[in-house]
Amino acid sequence: MKKKRFRFQWGAFLLLIFYGGLFFLLFTRMVTIQATGEVEGQELAARAAAKYGKESVLTANRGKIYDQNGQVIAEDTLSYRIIAIVSEKATTDPKKPRHVVDSEKTAEVLAKYIPAMKDNEEEIVKKLNNRYRSDGEPLYQVEFGSAGRGISHEVMSKIKDEKLPGILFVSDLKRYYPNGVFASHLIGYALKKDNEDGTVTTKGEMGLEYTYDKELTGVNGKIKYETDAFHYLLPNSEKMVTPAKNGNDIYLTLDKTIQSFLEEAMTKVEQEYNPESMTAVVADPKTGKILAMSQRPTFNPETRESQNMKWLNEVIEETIEPGSTMKTFTLASAIDTGKWTPNEWFMSGSYTVFDRTIRDHNRYGWGPITYLEGFQRSANTGMAHLLTKIGDDVFIEYLDRFGFGHKTGIDLPNEAAGTILSKYPIQRVTTTYGQGSTVTPIQLIQAMTAIANDGKMMQPYVIDRIVDSSTGKVIQKHEPVEKGQPIKADTAKQVREILASTLTSEKGTAKDFILEDYEVAGKTGTAQIPKASGGYLSNQYLYSFLGLAPVDDPQLIVYVSVKKPKLSNELGSVPVSKVFNPVMLNSLKHLNINPDDVQHVNKVSIQDYTGQSAEAVEVELANDGLQPIIVGAGGKIIEQYPTNTQKLVKGSFIFLKTDGEITLPDFTNWSLRNLLVFKSMTGLEMEIFGEGFVASQSVSAGTIITDSSPIVVKLKTPAESFVQDVEAPAEGEVEEIEDE
Repeated sequence: MKKKRFRFQWGAFLLLIFYGGLFFLLFTRMVTIQATGEVEGQELAARAAAKYGKESVLTANRGKIYDQNGQVIAEDTLSYRIIAIVSEKATTDPKKPRHVVDSEKTAEVLAKYIPAMKDNEEEIVKKLNNRYRSDGEPLYQVEFGSAGRGISHEVMSKIKDEKLPGILFVSDLKRYYPNGVFASHLIGYALKKDNEDGTVTTKGEMGLEYTYDKELTGVNGKIKYETDAFHYLLPNSEKMVTPAKNGNDIYLTLDKTIQSFLEEAMTKVEQEYNPESMTAVVADPKTGKILAMSQRPTFNPETRESQNMKWLNEVIEETIEPGSTMKTFTLASAIDTGKWTPNEWFMSGSYTVFDRTIRDHNRYGWGPITYLEGFQRSANTGMAHLLTKIGDDVFIEYLDRFGFGHKTGIDLPNEAAGTILSKYPIQRVTTTYGQGSTVTPIQLIQAMTAIANDGKMMQPYVIDRIVDSSTGKVIQKHEPVEKGQPIKADTAKQVREILASTLTSEKGTAKDFILEDYEVAGKTGTAQIPKASGGYLSNQYLYSFLGLAPVDDPQLIVYVSVKKPKLSNELGSVPVSKVFNPVMLNSLKHLNINPDDVQHVNKVSIQDYTGQSAEAVEVELANDGLQPIIVGAGGKIIEQYPTNTQKLVKGSFIFLKTDGEITLPDFTNWSLRNLLVFKSMTGLEMEIFGEGFVASQSVSAGTIITDSSPIVVKLKTPAESFVQDVEAPAEGEVEEIEDE
């Protein structure tokens, strides 16, 4: 009995030792873990945080882009992205599948509603059928990259109505351009980019979106919190929020209304004339603000679809040979140096520099004409003769003052400087009328501000201010910058008056640009297009107009160019005018520039002259800039036209009828309207053929009409005259076809 009791006690002792040792080990382990917070070299807190700590991203909005009046041009808006569940594990009830069960049908529906997927149905099917990752692990879901993002609420609703199993939509932010085609090359566009950490960022890819990406991009925030094993927020757990900081807002100098006028006009001309390209700019000459800017071909930043389009801002980044718009600054140089003699005569037609000959667009010229008439007719030879008066070095210095050959410093990237060729005499001559040397449209705008702004040249700019979107505080403000005063104020006024005469004079090349309510001043251009291999393209031109209005106090400058339009019996200035005229007219009215405040400028008041001496009235009216036509032998005026007391634009005809025999005037370049007035006042037999302006008459000017024989007068449109005048250049000549 004693032996049995001893064995029982020994066994109990062993059990006590075993369990005691085990308890000691566990206790020691617990103390160690509590003291060090580590298990097998890993921190328990970190593992718990990794398992139960959650973090959500608070997405920052990209800054908005506004016009100068606060109208939205670009902003972030709510959109959706598509997720396709491809794992069968997502489905618990076979009757209610929660994964994609029919890849072909799903691809067909997605391609039906999403343009970016239209031509990729096979790729979509492959993606939906691929259920495994590259490492062999099963896929739960797939996405479709950029094609599956930016889905509008409308499209999302239509796809949902198709009840496709496995197709889900997740809310997202999309860059939205509410105006469609709207200064697209200036504004550019931004796209969503996938980051390596799984987040998505909007990045500017072109235009202002790219240049000011840093300012527009915000900083994402985040929320940190703790959950239990079932992902429920733990009570009393600390929740840390780092708020997102939205990007800064940018206010442009653009005026949305004026930009819309420009886009509409350019689209119409593009559809009608199918040119190779077009550019246009509207600017405020007093500040340098760019109010509108566009080009064709262009694109819609929503879709970024385009054809034969250059992905650069041609107004800033591309140089051109400007043609006769450059004559504006040759004229300004001559006036400012005191070398302008408007009534002095020169021989038109051709001008020879050593072994090179330049010609006017009418290659035979108009005989001896005054410098004023030469400018109105856009005679290249007149500019060549002016250069000898100004002096080569002085002329090149004036072009430098106007900023040609230098970047304007506009707040846009990749600006080109252009090149003023002056090494050889022929280069200096051709530069006077805008061939050979190159400029940018924005340089022409900057230089024209000096003409419009009484000699003060203003730097162009497009950013008005940058604002903190959270506080409304202005971070950066652009103030107007004066770039110098290349000419005197009086010079600028004289240039404007002469530019206005290119529209009002019967000899002027810019009649197509006359506006009913405002007086315009400007210069047309017809520049040959250089070949890449040297020389110029045959019968292919860049047509343009650089104009301002109103003449007395210019509020707007507009530049328009149209390259290689498809013309049919029209002058190249016609498609240009179809952009310039509505844009200038509508923009001035939009800015509340009252026509009554400017109509008196460069207009002459007339009165009832009946009973007065025709010779005395003729001198008076001619001195005032009108063109009096005496119908009869002279003496007392018995009738006049116009009859009412009114104001006439300088250069207008006024007919003064007297008794006596009628001496036939020179009808050359008379309009049909003036011809009919003369016929009515004289009662002469006149047979009139054609349209446009008088090109020939059967009875010579100066003939005294003594019988009733009919006088045959033929008219031609400017386009018909242009075709007749343009001929192939002779050997050794520089072919320079200019404005008609």
